[in-house]
Amino acid sequence: MTFKVYFQPDNAKRPVRENTRSIYVEADSEAEALLMVEHNTDYNIEYVEQLDTKALEYEKQNPNFKITTF
Repeated sequence: MTFKVYFQPDNAKRPVRENTRSIYVEADSEAEALLMVEHNTDYNIEYVEQLDTKALEYEKQNPNFKITTF
């Protein structure tokens, strides 16, 4: 399954909506996706969203779409 993980790049600062970024990861569950990102980054994770088929196809239209692997 593909998950979109929303995060703040600086874990030490207060979250600001305009600084929210996202990455895409492949995992078997939402919890696994969350742990994968937590263990491999210093991001302040805001939300993990599972992408269904239509949402994934939409996201793939973005030229910057890339699955992150750790």
